[in-house]
Amino acid sequence: MVPVMSPGLLGYLAGRLARALLTVAGLVTIVFLLVRLIPGDPVEAILGDQAGPEEKAELRQALQLDRPIGAQYVSFLGDVVDGSLGTSFRRPDRSVWSMMHEVLPDTIILALAAWLVAWLVAIPLGTLAAARAGRGWDKLASTAAVAGLAIPNIWLGPLLILAFGVKLRWLPLPGDDLAGPEALILPAITIGTALAAVLTRQTRAAMIEILSQQYITAARARGVPSIPLLLRHALRNALLPVMTIGAAQLGALLSGTVVTEKIFERPGLGTLFLDAFFARDIPVVQGCVLLIAVIYVGVNLAVDLAYGIVDPRVRLS
Repeated sequence: MVPVMSPGLLGYLAGRLARALLTVAGLVTIVFLLVRLIPGDPVEAILGDQAGPEEKAELRQALQLDRPIGAQYVSFLGDVVDGSLGTSFRRPDRSVWSMMHEVLPDTIILALAAWLVAWLVAIPLGTLAAARAGRGWDKLASTAAVAGLAIPNIWLGPLLILAFGVKLRWLPLPGDDLAGPEALILPAITIGTALAAVLTRQTRAAMIEILSQQYITAARARGVPSIPLLLRHALRNALLPVMTIGAAQLGALLSGTVVTEKIFERPGLGTLFLDAFFARDIPVVQGCVLLIAVIYVGVNLAVDLAYGIVDPRVRLS
């Protein structure tokens, strides 16, 4: 027999879905308006300064930039609805979606690799910091977490290239061999460092709270060894809030690839976005921004729905 959802759960799911749809609708408008604030003229970026007024006027008409802003907005909505997201100014034969679809797998692979690096660093480090709260390991982990949050990708990426690519020659330089899995290591570390810092602090806080519970004290009194106590009894129960933040940050990782892909000369949404930005290719810019924003909203929606299903207290509140 198929279980029937309760009215409270249905209401919670419907409410979260409605908020997500409203957010996406607002994002469509905000992206359209913000992209048009980018300084520079797309026509001049395409034709150059040497083009005459007639050529510029002809291209402006072909790109529909001579139309009123309201008409451009309606046309953009039509492109969003049909899924094409418009046509590139630089490549009139390609839709924006086809260009993004071509490089999206590279960005997803990089984001997942960075996510994996963050988890492999954060869980052991946060657990060790909680087990040694107030001692040297805890202070070291806290310092590393603060440093991870403070260091920007635009500085960390070139530093890693200089150290491991130029000096030590352990890993390939940008552009050497993008097909090999070793080329993912440095960009994944660059992006995953900030997320690892957040997850480390969350893991430490959750573990300290769990370790103060009475059942942990009782397990210690029964003589349960330290490592099984930490891993089997404490870490398992502390992972729920950590997993919630980690899943939500997965969407944010996509935006973190923008600068990193350019630094490491990797194909992806970030490279496509920056190239389009400097070329004033408005449809591609707004398509990339909109796709990243929608993915971010979608991931957070999935986390909210899953959390509401697992924990009834969330939807009751």
